Amino acid sequence: MGIYKLFNSITQYLSEAAVRIFSPSDDAYPMIGVQPFSGEPFERNRRADW
Repeated sequence: MGIYKLFNSITQYLSEAAVRIFSPSDDAYPMIGVQPFSGEPFERNRRADW
């Protein structure tokens, strides 16, 4: 009986993984598009003003 339960749990684990991989995406990201950059780019060689 123990082998049957082990086989059943392995089969369930693998089938749940396959369903998760091949199912449509469930991300709930807002559809806002690309946002423009409104800052100044980082300059690596710039000294801090202290």
